[in-house]
Amino acid sequence: MPNRITELFNIKYPIIQAGMVWNSGWKLASAASNSGILGLLGAGSMYPEVLREHIQKCKKATENPFGVNVPMLYPNVQELMDIIVEEGVKIVFTSAGNPKTWTTWLQQRGITVVHVVSSVAFALKAQEAGVDAVVAEGFEAGGHNGRDETTTLTLIPMVREHIHIPLIAAGGIATGKAMLAAMVLGADGVQVGSRFVASEESSAHEAFKKMVVAAKEGDTQLTLKELAPVRLLKNKFYNDVQELYKQTPTPEQLKELLGRGRAKKGMFEGDLVEGELEIGQISGLIHDIKPVAQIVADMVQEFEMAKQQISKI
Repeated sequence: MPNRITELFNIKYPIIQAGMVWNSGWKLASAASNSGILGLLGAGSMYPEVLREHIQKCKKATENPFGVNVPMLYPNVQELMDIIVEEGVKIVFTSAGNPKTWTTWLQQRGITVVHVVSSVAFALKAQEAGVDAVVAEGFEAGGHNGRDETTTLTLIPMVREHIHIPLIAAGGIATGKAMLAAMVLGADGVQVGSRFVASEESSAHEAFKKMVVAAKEGDTQLTLKELAPVRLLKNKFYNDVQELYKQTPTPEQLKELLGRGRAKKGMFEGDLVEGELEIGQISGLIHDIKPVAQIVADMVQEFEMAKQQISKI
């Protein structure tokens, strides 16, 4: 399945396992890379020395390329970037910040840079910054998201129309059919998050994985747009947020309710009541917890079958 994405990352299939906070440790990233796709470590939930440990373990667990996703909103970003360079990681996905800040610095050190965007405007800024590729993420996606609520179905062709660099689609993609649809719309590859949360190798708590599997249509919602838009499973914490909204809260009041460590409490520690449970709308189509290798094999097989079916139309 060679194309611009497989060539850029030296992988077999144009699929990227998203670097999600509290879900994407070295076991998930190495399993993904060993399956022929690009595995990513999620540095957003890691202190610098924890990231170093995960990189070192990932290098021992796979001989294939892997990368690190770095949200740029954290104060210790310089330390994270220094460790990435020191440990010889060659692929970095940046998000939640200005791509101009780190792209040239990373590329001067031999690192391929991809930036995550949620709009045409941000895709153009990333291209102008010189990134090697962009991930365009529709608002179906779990976790932090774009404010404009642009769906993947409309975002991908609009971004494709305006940029010439490789384009990776994200948001609502967990099957081979969705992968084919995204590529028909102009994507060169896909980034998959939620499906890999419900994998055996994910570092998510088992209780959270089971809640993802049990999720149905309408069980997630985008909220907290005044702070940073985030898609969550509905639970007591989510309901508390909605009750506070009835009082027309200030951003400070929302921050006070959110507090610290909500995402860790929910996704990593398994507090399904008070935790922040970030997952995408596609969770309604996730019905089991599988090894990463099986998830990838299923996606690729379904992709090829769907492509053959479409050729007969």
